[in-house]
Amino acid sequence: MLVPAGRAPYLRAMQSKLLLVVAAAALPSLTFAQPRTAAHPPSHAAPARTASAAPKSIGKFDDWQAVTHQEAGQLVCYAFVRAASSQPALPGRGDVVLTVTQRPGARDAVAISAGFAYAPNAEVQMSVDQAQLGFYTAGRSAFARDGKAAVAAFEKARQAVAKSPGPRNTTVSDSFSLRGFSPAYAAVNKACPAK
Repeated sequence: MLVPAGRAPYLRAMQSKLLLVVAAAALPSLTFAQPRTAAHPPSHAAPARTASAAPKSIGKFDDWQAVTHQEAGQLVCYAFVRAASSQPALPGRGDVVLTVTQRPGARDAVAISAGFAYAPNAEVQMSVDQAQLGFYTAGRSAFARDGKAAVAAFEKARQAVAKSPGPRNTTVSDSFSLRGFSPAYAAVNKACPAK
């Protein structure tokens, strides 16, 4: 996939922030991620996160966690879950995290932090019961093409399975539990209501 003009700085900002997901995943109850916004991302890159904007837990809901943090003076809310299983095992692979993010200007942004760099133009397919969801990739992250459809599917299912092209021509399968998604999603919507 070619990156349209104006998206490259935005994608670089997303990639650097998603790397912070992997670092924050080591924390027992706090993390954050950078999602894809709706159809038209802003042309400017978001400023880097500062130490004073550390994530704050708003709850753990079965397998999902919900957090908030300040970004550029605005509250951003995330619900996330780590992969329950991944096949095949890849040496040195980082944490695999599925997030749903609510921002003032972008709702239902769904992203996967893969723990490895995708090949250029890679596509990820996620199965949620009978629904098939497409994700585009950038660096170590994949972003749902239709976040609202992904959220609607997550609310009705127990598991999501993402199939990705992995390193050395492998196909990687990551399974995510959806147990607790609905209350975690409700918590982030309450903390960061739509405007």
